[in-house]
Amino acid sequence: MNSLFPQFEPHLIEVNGVTIMCRIAGTGSPLLLLHGHPQTHAIWHRVAPRLAKSHTVVMTDLRGYGDSSKPAGEADHRTYSKRTMAQDQVEVMHYFGFNQFDVLAHDRGARVAHRLALDHVHAVQRMVLLDVAPTLAMYEQTTDAFARAYWHWFFLIQPAPLPERLIESDPAAYVRDVMGRRSAGLAPFDPRALAEYVRCLALPGTAHAMCEDYRASASIDLEHDRLDLAAGQRLTQPLLVLWGKHGVIHKCFKPLDEWKKVANHVDGEALLCGHYIAEQAPDLLLKHVCAFFE
Repeated sequence: MNSLFPQFEPHLIEVNGVTIMCRIAGTGSPLLLLHGHPQTHAIWHRVAPRLAKSHTVVMTDLRGYGDSSKPAGEADHRTYSKRTMAQDQVEVMHYFGFNQFDVLAHDRGARVAHRLALDHVHAVQRMVLLDVAPTLAMYEQTTDAFARAYWHWFFLIQPAPLPERLIESDPAAYVRDVMGRRSAGLAPFDPRALAEYVRCLALPGTAHAMCEDYRASASIDLEHDRLDLAAGQRLTQPLLVLWGKHGVIHKCFKPLDEWKKVANHVDGEALLCGHYIAEQAPDLLLKHVCAFFE
């Protein structure tokens, strides 16, 4: 991992009852980077070094992923609610002395970032979310095409221990099958990063934690989102949403329209790539992100 981020300093930080793995480098305004499934902060290896030239970049492994803690789930899945996971992240930033910061987040990390910006309005200044539509919209608008393409959403929420047992039987196969079935196959991934995803998924507790992340999104997270909707609570920070033109989000949803339903100041567009934007189209991503943040 150090070969992917030679100039970044690693930390293991105790926050919110768990240990969060993170790396930090750079100078300038603070920027928090959050990864997706089934990955780790290694997804940022093609963009983080350049972002660190103008920002203090903090990359973390979400709870349950990478080398962060993997506590057992609870009956209501609260341990992996996006509210709990967002609290981890705001405490990490406070640890480094940042009370206000920007966020760049992909996939599951973008769902954590959405909750982070709602629950900690004054902490998040600006936000870029990659290849997601709001969780509530995606579940409520599920079609046959979406369910077939995002089969893992419905596999991972099955009661324990069925999905855990199947993933743990061959973690490398799970990574290859989930990531390799996307539009670009496995071609976009640096072998070092791919090996890191496999290593971390094979760690004890990761499969369970990952399932709990998805179980929370299909239950307690939807409760929180519906309460926000009923209360008229919206994202007030400037928001940029980017998604892959060759991805499932583009094919099955109208992401910009959906984000406009929950955010006051939002812009965005589809990029000529698939789901894994930071690894497949890093230069294109940097062009948009740097213009937005600077």
